[in-house]
Amino acid sequence: MLETIGIDAQGNVHRNLDIDALIERAVDKGEGKISKVGALTVTTGKYTGRSPNDKFIVQEDTTKDKISWGKVNVPISEEKFDRLYDKITKYLSQKDELFVFDGFAGADTDHQAHFRIINELASHNLFITQLLRRPTPEELKTHRADFVIISAPGCKADPATDGTNSEAFIVVNLKKRLIIIGGTSYAGEMKKSVFSVMNFLLPEKDVFPMHCSANVGKEGDVALFFGLSGTGKTTLSADESRSLIGDDEHGWSENGIFNFEGGCYAKCINLSKEKEPQIWDAIKRGALVENVIMHPETGEYDFTDSTLTENTRVGYPIDFIPGAELSGIAGHPKTIIFLTADAFGVMPPVSKLTHEQAMYHFMSGYTSKLAGTERGITEPKATFSSFFGDPFMPLKPMIYANLLKKYISTYKTNVFLINTGWTGGPYGVGQRMDLNATRAMVTAALEGKFDDVDYALHPVFNVMVPKECPGVDSNILDPKNTWEDKSAYDEQAKKLASMFVENFKKFKDIPQEVITAGPKA
Repeated sequence: MLETIGIDAQGNVHRNLDIDALIERAVDKGEGKISKVGALTVTTGKYTGRSPNDKFIVQEDTTKDKISWGKVNVPISEEKFDRLYDKITKYLSQKDELFVFDGFAGADTDHQAHFRIINELASHNLFITQLLRRPTPEELKTHRADFVIISAPGCKADPATDGTNSEAFIVVNLKKRLIIIGGTSYAGEMKKSVFSVMNFLLPEKDVFPMHCSANVGKEGDVALFFGLSGTGKTTLSADESRSLIGDDEHGWSENGIFNFEGGCYAKCINLSKEKEPQIWDAIKRGALVENVIMHPETGEYDFTDSTLTENTRVGYPIDFIPGAELSGIAGHPKTIIFLTADAFGVMPPVSKLTHEQAMYHFMSGYTSKLAGTERGITEPKATFSSFFGDPFMPLKPMIYANLLKKYISTYKTNVFLINTGWTGGPYGVGQRMDLNATRAMVTAALEGKFDDVDYALHPVFNVMVPKECPGVDSNILDPKNTWEDKSAYDEQAKKLASMFVENFKKFKDIPQEVITAGPKA
């Protein structure tokens, strides 16, 4: 089965093992332990998150003119890929056992891609089995691999001879339809590699790939939530009054929207049953928990402990979420919400965007890192990640921006920008936006409660701010009202606006109406 891709397996090759069998193999192989609630719990060593400096795309004739090359999409030669590919296939050929999962990305069969994932670790195979869409026994008989992902954490690169930056490597070869991952035990690299491939393939079919969560109301009204890590994307889309379609990766075609995945990958840091009951209850047998500290005797988790990383995670199938839309398919979105966690404390908590403003903020992808979360950060730091997922979007920026404009124009979708960050001052002075107030704003946006209210144009951020919202103190809707020192607010707002303007200069050949839709420095 694996000989055609250069793996001459000397041991057992397990294809599409069931969940219990994968858990048993992972425990027997010493990859992890079972918690009190039955979840398989692992640690991932020095790599507790994605390793962006170790990701490359092979530069070759068929795709080189399509890729937006730069600091994110870093080229590597075909020769270096071949050398690493030879290394990883020889490494896996000597293993006692390998694990293979054949599955799908894309719930809409018109836009589906077939993936084969080959793993050294049973726990990684469990992860990808739960995260991708799982074939039925009949579908498995006819499964054809459009792309193959090979993941071998024990296979390490030599930067001196392999042309990598470290022992870890994630290399995408779009021509050969191969992805090789080595030197890192972080399972999320597989998931994001699938996402990167879909983001390359779908625009050629005029389908809009999106890094967003999605849910649907009882009346069939679909909502999308875009946002970088820490903005509340997973939390706000996990709404007990609505059905979750997916928490991270979707496509939008003429048929409507569709989930790429069959599972969820949620952050666990400071997880509580009170605030995020759906995620809390999803941590059970069949889930894979990464880097959460577990008591060695009781098997209980301490979700507040960030000893290993702030990026503690759990992967589980979407059917662990009660009432989830298991088809992964729904209609055209009525509402899109862009989420930002503004630690400067100056952006409005909710604002409505024109189509041009939506393109601007989609291309900006703003949020902010907090003082103290990384070494050397002593004050809030603006972070811009285009399309709210720049590391996974290999094509040129206007391709994605134009797809956004096309779909929101065609289907008359409302777009809102919601700040889940700070109010009353920056981080360290003000306080985090109340989650209940944020939920009320989201609900108002979804239910059309902002359709008939008065708006005020924000003089700096150039967006329309509603003057009222059900269940929310109107005073906080204008962020300047919440600052004791109004001149300090003005100064901080202009500072952030200038960061937006400076960041946007990196884009070339942008329509003037999009540029002027942004903040005013």
